[in-house]
Amino acid sequence: MSNLPCRLKRSESFVGLHFDFHAGDDCTHVGKTVTLSMLQKMLDRTKPDYVQCDCKGHPGFASYPTKVGTPSPGFIKDQLQLWRQATAEAGVSLYMHYSGVIDQQAVKQHPHWASCQADGTPHDNGSTSVFGPYVDALLIPMFRELVDDYQVDGVWIDGECWGLKMDYSPHALKAWKQATGKEQMPQSPDDPDWLDYQAFQRQGFRDYVAHYISQMRKTHPDFEIASNWAYSGHMPEKATLDVDFISGDVTPTNGFNRACLEARIMQGQPRPWDLMAWGFNGRWAQKDSSPKSAVQLSQEAAAVLAMGGGFQVYYKQKRDGSIFEWEMGIAAKVIEFCRERQAVCHRATPVPQVGLILSSESYYRQPDSLFCPWGGFYDPMEGHLRNILDNQYAVQTPMPWELEEDIDRFKLLVFGEWLHLSDQFKARLLEYVRQGGNLLIVGPDSVKHFARELGVTGKRIDGCTVYVQSKAGVMGNFQTPIFEVIDSQDAQVSHWFYPRCEPLDAMTPACTIRQLGKGKIAAIHMDIGKRYTTARTAVARDLMGDMLRALFPDPIVQVTGSHHVDVAVNQQGDDLMINLINAFGSHADQNCYTYDELPAIGPLQIKVQLDKSPSKVIRQPAGHLITETDFEQGVLSFCIERVDLHEIIQIQF
Repeated sequence: MSNLPCRLKRSESFVGLHFDFHAGDDCTHVGKTVTLSMLQKMLDRTKPDYVQCDCKGHPGFASYPTKVGTPSPGFIKDQLQLWRQATAEAGVSLYMHYSGVIDQQAVKQHPHWASCQADGTPHDNGSTSVFGPYVDALLIPMFRELVDDYQVDGVWIDGECWGLKMDYSPHALKAWKQATGKEQMPQSPDDPDWLDYQAFQRQGFRDYVAHYISQMRKTHPDFEIASNWAYSGHMPEKATLDVDFISGDVTPTNGFNRACLEARIMQGQPRPWDLMAWGFNGRWAQKDSSPKSAVQLSQEAAAVLAMGGGFQVYYKQKRDGSIFEWEMGIAAKVIEFCRERQAVCHRATPVPQVGLILSSESYYRQPDSLFCPWGGFYDPMEGHLRNILDNQYAVQTPMPWELEEDIDRFKLLVFGEWLHLSDQFKARLLEYVRQGGNLLIVGPDSVKHFARELGVTGKRIDGCTVYVQSKAGVMGNFQTPIFEVIDSQDAQVSHWFYPRCEPLDAMTPACTIRQLGKGKIAAIHMDIGKRYTTARTAVARDLMGDMLRALFPDPIVQVTGSHHVDVAVNQQGDDLMINLINAFGSHADQNCYTYDELPAIGPLQIKVQLDKSPSKVIRQPAGHLITETDFEQGVLSFCIERVDLHEIIQIQF
């Protein structure tokens, strides 16, 4: 075994493949058609840095012959042993797909392990109590078994933070009493202790993760661990637990836009990270999914690579653990696409330009959720992000903790449609403006938070139908709540609300700008973010563009020629990397499951602000030198005739 090739740690890895099948009671012939040759051919064809394969899914049946947990009903051969042999011989790291909090068999066999509803019955998703014995009795012993018997490199734990439910089990009650001294647990959001109880439940999850990490460090210190969706949009807080990497699987529908958001959220964390795209798409309830094309998956990959992250694709295993071999042709093309860009993308650091703030406070004050953004929570933010990208501004999504020390690195901050804002964070934002920063407030509830500083008074009006004219002279309809300005002081009105689709009989200000200290504070007085997600118009895009240019007219990179190019600007060593992503496509259309072509965009005119003249401008990944450039008064200008999918302009000095 000593002559096996070395395998990369996750912190060193870039691209991988994920397989799972959530073995159930129907799996009576596990391993039947799995062969070493099948797996060797897959690895030789795709050449990933790592592979993740199934070992235990949400039903709780192990897909290997475990002596610790609940094995699948029948085995023909030990398919996990074949996965380990094939990956070890190829120098590919092997990680386990393991369902953590959710384990339906564990709850069935040990009802006292269950997370319970307020009436004392187990939750219907099969979630275990993070306060109970499950973690020590099953999860940790299975991890140790997997390392000792199969020498796996680590685990990607599924069904974790998003599987957590409000727990009223005896274990939770005991922990609640110890923590607070209170005999009763809150039953509804109307209870005065509800938010505290939610925070208690979340801390229970953090303690549960910290416990299994610390226990594995004692016995298997090289075993690498990720808890799916920890420290992402599901858990928007600084990564403080000792996870080895951060990872999550974006929704199969609208995967490109979801990847754009989640990549930016993860990018700011102090851990290696990657995102997983589902290799298929369809309506979950109808079970009518079809495999995505290499083009569709590569576009999702581009959204991740442009933010410096790693990428992986998820393919289903058959019910015996074997793979659909023909799909590996698609996987190979996607991995090749990623490899071509690895040197100029991986671990690159974004150059701060626009910061679209993610309010952790608003997220954690959802009355019916612990770590789940489902139900459209991020729709407004996703709309703002897409709108800013459609205006060719490079953008990140900092959380408040990321702005505590170095808020001034952003030239413009956008505070979107958030309900909650602490006095401390508000003061931080206002000091940023007074010292020369620029702040754009969006939405009637957010405008309320900053009404005095914006120089306006007014009220929220729901159910409005208004029209707004962009600077380009085009009118557009907005059916959205607005902030009706009743009085304004010295705020400059840049756009008005109108009652009809013509610029007559102006009603109240739609957008305002005001000087505050050395900087500017501005507002869009309606919920344009959610509107852009659900009813996108060119006028909404241009309105956002008008405000971006009013507050931040000179970004480091300016791209004209198409609104369908996403721009990301990174530093890679001493080089400046300008990512240009073709954002065309039907990825946001729920009625379009897959697509296999994108119309090229271009020509694109590009201007870059630089302190000095570059020595080379290179078009990557092709490596073509761009010779027709102009550098005058600190501005580099050149043209790109077309972008098919994702290109990187490498500027060397």
